[in-house]
Amino acid sequence: MPQTGAPHALFAARSMSHHNRAEMRQAFDNAIKLVERNRLTLRVPHDVKPVQNRRGMHYHYRPEFFLGLNGWTDFSFPRENFRVGADEICVIPAGVPHEEAIGSTPDKPFRNLVAGFYNNTLSLHFAHEAQPGKPDIEVIEFFDAPNLDVFLTLANTLAQTHNTQGPARTAVLQGLLLALLGLFRNIVETGTGQLNSDIGKVFQAKCLVREQFANSELCVQHIAEVLGCSADYLSHLFHTETKERLTHYIQRIRIDGSILALESTKLTISEIAYASGFADPAYFARVFKQHKGMTPHEYRAQIEAHRNKQEDQPKTVYYDRLDFTHGLPAKKGSPTPAPSPSD
Repeated sequence: MPQTGAPHALFAARSMSHHNRAEMRQAFDNAIKLVERNRLTLRVPHDVKPVQNRRGMHYHYRPEFFLGLNGWTDFSFPRENFRVGADEICVIPAGVPHEEAIGSTPDKPFRNLVAGFYNNTLSLHFAHEAQPGKPDIEVIEFFDAPNLDVFLTLANTLAQTHNTQGPARTAVLQGLLLALLGLFRNIVETGTGQLNSDIGKVFQAKCLVREQFANSELCVQHIAEVLGCSADYLSHLFHTETKERLTHYIQRIRIDGSILALESTKLTISEIAYASGFADPAYFARVFKQHKGMTPHEYRAQIEAHRNKQEDQPKTVYYDRLDFTHGLPAKKGSPTPAPSPSD
């Protein structure tokens, strides 16, 4: 969960009021204007080995987005530290370990606007200083986001572009920021926030699993204790509402995290197993095969083979055929191919 490691903060946080929504729209509008004038600072940590356990730090399998409103946040990473103040944005790539300490200015209390990404769900929340130097969720809204991949692509590309050099780097960063901020602004304006009505134990259990799946001690009993009910009651409720066993859901979320690590890191299979909440790599391999039909080694080999596969010939892909003529020299007297209806 962005800005805090305590699951109880999410469960206790209030949903956003009309006033909060208006404030959030204004924050995004202001950020968009600053980007258009090239007056908004973007901070991104440099490349670090992702998905590694560091004392005092945490990480997520999806990127995080922070917009500074008042006060400041000191971010610490394995190899660097930096401060993000008001009217500045920080994008933390997926899997990057970090911790935060926050502070207020003499005239204004600390306040950040934070975006979190879940499965087909986008969360936006205001963070405040709940304890000295410690951020927490003040109000939060969850939005159904079937186009979540667009948000993730923009955030990931922002991070990658920021840490590379190119002749059009500044223009690309500006365009990506405007697109991402615009999408945030639109979802605040048009989103219904219907997920806030789902404040029952099933939703809370899902949130807890997503946030703590890397904890090898996470189990149904532990979740039930946090939610204040019995394990049998929670298991029955979860299966009734979702048609999936909670134990299976925990495994599935852990496997989803391990897949991202297999695709995007060079970590060993054992390292990925431990980072995904499995105390035994051999057990991880068995569970992975149950879910994906192949071992983690086979899955990674398949991904590498796909990446290394070269196209035999240049081609144009149409909805009903492949056209190789654009990759071949034209022959004298040969007719020009008719354009496809889809052109």
